[in-house]
Amino acid sequence: MTTFTAFTTLAGKAQAEGLGEAMERLDPEPYGVGVFELEDDSGLWEVGGYFTEAPDEAGLAVLAAAFGAKPFAVSELPETDWVAKVKRELAPVQAGRFFLYGSHDADKVPEGVEPLLIEAAMAFGTGHHGTTLGCLRALDRLATEGFSTDRTADIGCGTAVLAMAAARIWPGVPVASDIDPVAVDVAEANLAANDMAGTVTCLEATGFDHPRIAEGAPYGLIFANILKGPLVDLAPDLSAHLAPGGHAILSGILNEQADEVKAAYGAQGCALHFEEVIGDWTTLTLTKTA
Repeated sequence: MTTFTAFTTLAGKAQAEGLGEAMERLDPEPYGVGVFELEDDSGLWEVGGYFTEAPDEAGLAVLAAAFGAKPFAVSELPETDWVAKVKRELAPVQAGRFFLYGSHDADKVPEGVEPLLIEAAMAFGTGHHGTTLGCLRALDRLATEGFSTDRTADIGCGTAVLAMAAARIWPGVPVASDIDPVAVDVAEANLAANDMAGTVTCLEATGFDHPRIAEGAPYGLIFANILKGPLVDLAPDLSAHLAPGGHAILSGILNEQADEVKAAYGAQGCALHFEEVIGDWTTLTLTKTA
């Protein structure tokens, strides 16, 4: 089925949200509207609509003018089997001892690795993104250094691949939480696909706001692969839930944002242990020293 997109940018959260709401009243109506702040510190917001029919470009032009937005860029997308496309283009990934693959590459799993099956339909968290890859490498690095813990938390877990990786090499049952209930369902499905049901506790939670997370503290290792803003906001809570001498692996950080994140956690008694840059993204491994 051919689909259409219409995107624009404008300044201000309130204006962007108002434009998004107005787009929902278009005829033909979009089957989805997204409103997101751009992560480039420009202060701009992106508003996009997705349509199964060609959108009313005159109506879009009126809305853009009314809300002070740039003219909408309208695109027609050809019919594509996206899962098949992803399967073709996502090759297996090795991050230290961990080997991430889709079922279509099951015959490529080498000997002597910790294999993790992550299906292409669940694309974020397959290990191809620099943030997930950086976290897996950081985990492998800690294990190679001789570190181990039976208390691990994965905050903002997505596919829960990080918690699963920790469960493969260390004792204990990691906690994996996400604000999105769909992500929690995906995490459970990934555990089942890897014959790991019950080895990770999956929870719906905002940050550390869940009694099961509090019960497990203090943690020897906490993953938080989210974004700079939430990471900075979480610094006091994350540090409070981390055991002295424990580590935090943080990512979702653009390279130019790393110093701000390090400063926020340094103020909470967490010192830099290792820093890795992969493309545009930085992964920080911190140690709680106080």
